[in-house]
Amino acid sequence: TYWGMGTGVFEDTIKAELGDTKLQTMTIGRAGENLVKYACPITFTSRAPGRTGTGAVMGSKNLKSIVVRGTGKVAVKDPEGLKKLTQWGAKNVRVNVAMAGLQKYGTAETVLAQQSVGGLPTHNWDSGVFDQAEQISGERMYDTILLKNDTCYACAVRCKRVVEVKELGVEGRYGGPEYENLATLGSYCMISDLERVALANQICNQDGMDPIAVGATIGWAMDAFAKGEITLDDTGGMAIEWGDAEAMVKLTEMIATREGFGDVLAEGMNGAAARLGGRGADLITAVKGNALPAHMPQVKRSLALIYAVNPFGADHQSSEHDPGYAPDSDEESLRRLALLGLTDPQDPMNLSDEKVRFALITQQFYSLLDSASVCQFVYGPAWQLYGPDHLSEALNAATGWNTSVDELVDVGARKLTMQRLFNAREGAGRNEDKLPKKLFKPLTGGPSDGLHVTEEQMEHALDRYYAMAGWDKATGMPTKASLDRYGLDWAVYAPGADPLPSTGGRNLPPGSTASK
Repeated sequence: TYWGMGTGVFEDTIKAELGDTKLQTMTIGRAGENLVKYACPITFTSRAPGRTGTGAVMGSKNLKSIVVRGTGKVAVKDPEGLKKLTQWGAKNVRVNVAMAGLQKYGTAETVLAQQSVGGLPTHNWDSGVFDQAEQISGERMYDTILLKNDTCYACAVRCKRVVEVKELGVEGRYGGPEYENLATLGSYCMISDLERVALANQICNQDGMDPIAVGATIGWAMDAFAKGEITLDDTGGMAIEWGDAEAMVKLTEMIATREGFGDVLAEGMNGAAARLGGRGADLITAVKGNALPAHMPQVKRSLALIYAVNPFGADHQSSEHDPGYAPDSDEESLRRLALLGLTDPQDPMNLSDEKVRFALITQQFYSLLDSASVCQFVYGPAWQLYGPDHLSEALNAATGWNTSVDELVDVGARKLTMQRLFNAREGAGRNEDKLPKKLFKPLTGGPSDGLHVTEEQMEHALDRYYAMAGWDKATGMPTKASLDRYGLDWAVYAPGADPLPSTGGRNLPPGSTASK
């Protein structure tokens, strides 16, 4: 009965059937049903755990939706302490510059900020500047198609966009494009049609797909088509040309339904290139199959390392970005980073040992943020509304614990190690911590002209990262010492856990120390 429904239609249907408008749903659309590799479940018809294909996992299990209805209250240990933190946030959201920008323009304010430093991925990552960036900017959205701001429950920031384009059927209930979506569906593809970017974003929310992967994969296809590596014979006669907004929207629909060439693109860039016999492989912009988000390591150098080593591939929300730890960073950001032991700000363009340490420690902290299930715009280690000390206060007030910032970082490190163990079981270690060839090619145009990541820089950074994390340098896998440190020795003996680093692993070359 429900199979084939879009997320909004399903939500309306289930609420009507059960006679309860306060139900909450996490639902897949047609993309999840069709096992699109980057399908995702949707909540509130406009939010998503977007990356890594969770929607396809649900679809593979014939699971359309998880429907819940809360009826009770959450008891906390120190209600007064939480109330004080809430009041502090409501007061300081007005004076935090980053929060003010998020309130007015949402994450879309980042379009012109990235453009100004040559960090807006354009033409499938050949350039960091898009000469029509203003047309897909947060400022343009604010002046044209924005209906209102939306918010997650009781949040003072209110960063979510609600847009409407009546002529194209774009409805406010499906939210509006974030920065990443404006870039991937826009500048990646050389598209400046904001209204059709909003339409493609809505299709992603209706059908349950990661817009980052959708736009990046279409941008890859446009690049390959322009270079003759994808032909009209491959596409069934459909031209996939740079800047064609209508083709981008059509391909978004075709991916969700696996219609025609959409069936190939539904496999992601890596899978599509494999289906094409390797054609287009050198144009891929993904790590571990996860499409690159719209933050460029060429101008934020620590992201080169994080994109490579992150257990689930390239991700922009897995560490703090370089501008937060620069000599000219604001005083409060530097105070907060000092709580994590980071007291030596670095130039955003270097990948020094201290920058590697910054990448690792903030990656561990962001890992903790995921485990704590808090918003990474509201809580974080630098520019966010609340800092690390506020997070420990909030957790202590909620639970009655007496935890410290250092202990919280250890929780994040333990989780990262567990994720690494999962990868190790699948044979993935340093052999998979690789960047796509595009990032080693100099950018063209604008402030970032000529910038690129170097192989030597990456190899040194990887060596230092593994050493700091307590992982084996040769394989990138956790050592027995790191398992002992985080109380994870049990993982070696868990059912299905073999092979793991401490038992040899699949990728251990002669002389490796990972099993010692």
